[in-house]
Amino acid sequence: MPAPLPRQSTPTLDLPLVGGGRFDLAAATPTQFTLVVVYRGVHCPQCKRQLSELDSRLGELRDVGVEEVVAVSGDDQERAERAVREWELKHVRVAYGMDEAAMRAWGLYVSKGLTDSEPALFSEPGLFLVRPDATLYSAHVQSTPFARPHLDNLIKALEFVREKDYPARGEA
Repeated sequence: MPAPLPRQSTPTLDLPLVGGGRFDLAAATPTQFTLVVVYRGVHCPQCKRQLSELDSRLGELRDVGVEEVVAVSGDDQERAERAVREWELKHVRVAYGMDEAAMRAWGLYVSKGLTDSEPALFSEPGLFLVRPDATLYSAHVQSTPFARPHLDNLIKALEFVREKDYPARGEA
């Protein structure tokens, strides 16, 4: 299945959350955006840095129209709970159990584990902004754990998007 395109419907995303409940993208009710941050798993120090920063800056994201935020991985429940606990995540919702088919439907790169600390398969990072109608606004997909979008850049970009009512691009 090809990666989702801007202005097109995103794949289904309905996963359990650490602490109970579920995150269902189809049921999200933002006014402007849902931010889906796909991280590699608890084994990834780059992910720890990214999610720790995200956890501390949810208010800034709300200020630029991102009312729903979820971090997602293919980790199982135990590994996801460990990430929340060890990374001291207090605010960001963490969903787990994304399977390989969902990873590929979202256009993510899938890697095989190289060490005992890594799962057999996991996705490389991705960041998706989704409109209230569950269509994709933008996607940032990496094939390695490095060079992810900086949150400062994302916030500045979203300020511009709101000010200029800038449309999704890349749908052609």
